[in-house]
Amino acid sequence: MSLKLAELQIAIPKTFDAGKVADQIQQQSAIHQSNAQAASERQLEKNRETVTKSTEASETSSQDEEKERMEQERQNRKKREQEIKETKHPFKGNFVDFSG
Repeated sequence: MSLKLAELQIAIPKTFDAGKVADQIQQQSAIHQSNAQAASERQLEKNRETVTKSTEASETSSQDEEKERMEQERQNRKKREQEIKETKHPFKGNFVDFSG
């Protein structure tokens, strides 16, 4: 396969152009890859913060619920004790048996 001088004048610059285009495509794919990785890392960090914030909020609400439950139990216990004190026994103190 012999090439004439005119064909070489056209083929050699096109080879350089093809090499430049291939290099640009390779660099673009590397840039796209690094951009995708950076976006992925940002999304991952955002997800971590979101989970942390929601966990803190749920812990706070759980603590508040626990405090409310404990306060309610304390009030119920106090109310029961008060009812027991106020309730008059049907037999005690009404009749004294001296016959015995």
